[in-house]
Amino acid sequence: MKCAFAHTTVAFLAGFSLFVGARSAWADNDASEWGTLKGRIVFGGEQIPQPVQINVDKDQAACLANGPLFSEELVVNAKNRGVRWVFVWLIPDPGNGPLKIHPSLVQVKDKQVTIDQPCCQFIPHALALRQGQDLVAKNSAGIAHNIHWTGHPLKNPGGNVIVPAKQQYVIQGLLADKWPVVITCDIHGWMKGYVRVFDHPYFALSDANGTFEIKNAPAGKFRMMVWHDTGFGPGLREGTPVVIKGNAVTNLGELKLR
Repeated sequence: MKCAFAHTTVAFLAGFSLFVGARSAWADNDASEWGTLKGRIVFGGEQIPQPVQINVDKDQAACLANGPLFSEELVVNAKNRGVRWVFVWLIPDPGNGPLKIHPSLVQVKDKQVTIDQPCCQFIPHALALRQGQDLVAKNSAGIAHNIHWTGHPLKNPGGNVIVPAKQQYVIQGLLADKWPVVITCDIHGWMKGYVRVFDHPYFALSDANGTFEIKNAPAGKFRMMVWHDTGFGPGLREGTPVVIKGNAVTNLGELKLR
């Protein structure tokens, strides 16, 4: 009888464990636990800045092959005031634990993220990646460039490597940090870009209309950080309080960058 009882108990516990595991997986995929955050970053000044042409004083034939170059430090859409290349990301509300990650986003799908230098500007000008991804510094131009990256001296101390024409260099081991990694080319001094590294998937970059969207974010109260070449945006370094609705789209509307 004791043996029979023991077997019955083990079977019950195993079945209960499977039930709890299934229940947990179901809860993690419950639509009410996740939502989408979106909005639009717009220029808050009175007069929209005009594009600033770059003085290309070296390798003009290669650098100007597709036309004149313009600064990307502040790109504002003249039609709708949208600001491009703005980083937006979530951080926990003070006192709360780390961000809960949606099951579909736990694993990093793409091992590499690429930045190119085809005509003496970084394309894209700004990019975001998750810790564990490699940054591929590509040079599809017919002239040499170099990739000079500088971040926090303890987390991302940086490096400086020549990238010959039609070659690439892979930067590995970048760590998540609150400070960006600045990318430059010493050969062509006007070239500059930004990379931000995160330990979660809840980040976005605004597009040509200033629009951003973060999908499958955990529902609840958080802080939203906004950063641009010119500095921190709304909420500054503490971030802006946001409440993400479950199984819904939380639209913050227009956020002014001054």
